[in-house]
Amino acid sequence: MDLFSTLEEAIEAAREEFMTSQQGVSEEDVNVSQFGLQKYVMQDGEIMWQAEFFASEDEQGDCLPLLSGEAAQAVFDGDFDEIEMRQEWQSENTLHEWDDGEFQLAPQRDLEEGEVAAEEWEDDNTDSDNLA
Repeated sequence: MDLFSTLEEAIEAAREEFMTSQQGVSEEDVNVSQFGLQKYVMQDGEIMWQAEFFASEDEQGDCLPLLSGEAAQAVFDGDFDEIEMRQEWQSENTLHEWDDGEFQLAPQRDLEEGEVAAEEWEDDNTDSDNLA
């Protein structure tokens, strides 16, 4: 699993990985059917992103399917608004790291350290969260 500190880096890496899987097809002729995205909050509070492109809507990966059809193709082609995409992300889908490489949908709160980390991880979808 490759995680990136910016959404733009995650999308670019997903684009490169998808092109690698499409041997013999030029970038202009590539047909993307689905775009998946996942937001992670690491133990230190850092926000990380992972993105994926698929040729078929039936394919599944590590990310949540976010866009399909023309919208997915537009993201692949670089025609998207990063701020808008961040604002549309649903915070309840964000994965939180609770152990090295282990993630869950909510920060652990059963230990004092978990409660402190959970307070740091709170994502209330403010402007500062959307720009991170």
